Amino acid sequence: MVDQWRDTTDARRPVARRRARLAVAGARVARIGRRVPAPWPYVLALFVGSKLLLTLVAVVVRHAWDGVPGIPPADEALMWEQQRDISGHRWISSWFAWDSILYLRLSEAPLTQPWHDFGFPLLYPFLARPVGAVLGGNNALALLLISNVAFLLLLWYAYRLGERLLGDDAAARRFLRYLVLMPAAFLFHAALTEALFLCLAVAAFYHAERRRWLVVGVVGFFLALSRSVGMFVAVPLAVLLVQQHGWRLRPRAWATYARTGWPLLLLPAGWFTFMAFCRWQGGDWFAYQHAQETGWGIRVQNPFAVLVGGLAGPPLDAVRAGFATAALVVLAVGLRRRNPAYLVYGLLMVLVPLSMGPPVFKSLLRYLLAAFPVCLVLARWTRNAAVDVWVTAALALVQGTLFVLWLSYWTHVII
Repeated sequence: MVDQWRDTTDARRPVARRRARLAVAGARVARIGRRVPAPWPYVLALFVGSKLLLTLVAVVVRHAWDGVPGIPPADEALMWEQQRDISGHRWISSWFAWDSILYLRLSEAPLTQPWHDFGFPLLYPFLARPVGAVLGGNNALALLLISNVAFLLLLWYAYRLGERLLGDDAAARRFLRYLVLMPAAFLFHAALTEALFLCLAVAAFYHAERRRWLVVGVVGFFLALSRSVGMFVAVPLAVLLVQQHGWRLRPRAWATYARTGWPLLLLPAGWFTFMAFCRWQGGDWFAYQHAQETGWGIRVQNPFAVLVGGLAGPPLDAVRAGFATAALVVLAVGLRRRNPAYLVYGLLMVLVPLSMGPPVFKSLLRYLLAAFPVCLVLARWTRNAAVDVWVTAALALVQGTLFVLWLSYWTHVII
């Protein structure tokens, strides 16, 4: 019996030692975690968690389609082939779709030759040039890296902005979670402009709330270079400036606004810089507008008429228009008596894309990602834990469904 007891004890010692080592390692990680300043632990958890989960789903879904007859269909086959050219690893290539390929081409196009692609603002592909050089000429990886770094910074800025506007840490965390769970938020991880644009937009509002207007102007300059709607963000930022000075509209107040808010002129200056590039390379200040008209049939139209037409149109357009309508309702109800600057911004992010006409429905879910004030309203409305759980579950279900569609042969539902 004694020998048997000793054998059992000897067998348990390695297990006990392993447990002790794991406990020590866990304690060390906990100590390091406590040293990381807030909100980085929560921000990193959301970023890494969503990245790992979505990447796993992407790999599984793409493998599930292998060998299925007719997959990919003819209109998606070229894109899938381009993805394979970018990387043989699906956890990388899955994050490239249609516009990503065009951004990659722009990042590699020599400036010494005639420029042909004026349909996209320059910030995102031009950032990939120096980053790609550091990565050994891999501009595709550079685009992906830029998007993910921008997404990480977006989460930090959003948390800080949520704290200021919502008043407590729990509400700021809900705001951040809803931002990550928006219907098409998986595009923040992709080689697209969504993360970069929204990072710059939220950063501009964060610094405006802190009355750092020169920083706002510099950030806004690059915001306008990232997407055409960026220059319109000067309008809600101007509303915030007037609000900070008590809504004074007397002549003496205008001198204060001019002295304080002159950096807002850098936003239209950013877009004018892109127009100057179009003039330099193509001899046409409005080459971007003309490229949009000839390439995608975009014409400025009444956004409300476009929205009504979408609701009464084909089923897919009706679904997309339904998302836009829901966003408008949430913004109007949730912000009508507070945060007028964010109401104006949210309305612009929904209505300006709709003013592009029916062609916008193909990418409307993507454009709606910019309307972050919707998530601010939801964070205010869900202080009850049970409501928060239901909203979180509903958003996760919708995004998961759209993500699977995007990965298969329904890419054009979102982009």
